[in-house]
Amino acid sequence: MYCPLGDNLKEILHCNVTLHRNNMETPANLIESLFEKVETFSITTYELSKLKALETATVILTSLVSRLAVIVMISIFALVLNIGIALYLGELLGKNYYGFFIVAAFYLIAGIVLHLFLHKWIRKPLSELIITQALQ
Repeated sequence: MYCPLGDNLKEILHCNVTLHRNNMETPANLIESLFEKVETFSITTYELSKLKALETATVILTSLVSRLAVIVMISIFALVLNIGIALYLGELLGKNYYGFFIVAAFYLIAGIVLHLFLHKWIRKPLSELIITQALQ
């Protein structure tokens, strides 16, 4: 090892001891290094948690949006079908508005039944869907 102090043996030994002391890790340096590693680990864990939460939210949102798109299409189909049924019933009964009254009465009854069984048929399955998607 080169020592810039010269070739004198005493100076070389002194230089080696000084270099050796500078290279040694003191307890304070070890603790500081440990804290830096813990800090880095904490930041990495936090970032990973954020990414996992983002992934879960994305999966849930895309699932709900795709289901919503299907529901919108089915709703449009049902609307057009109901208008056709109302016009057909109205033609059978002699007045178009009679058909619309019958279709409206059907939806009133269906709405009451749906309201009575809302928790069992809609809320519970929807909650289970969201929870299942979140836990995947």
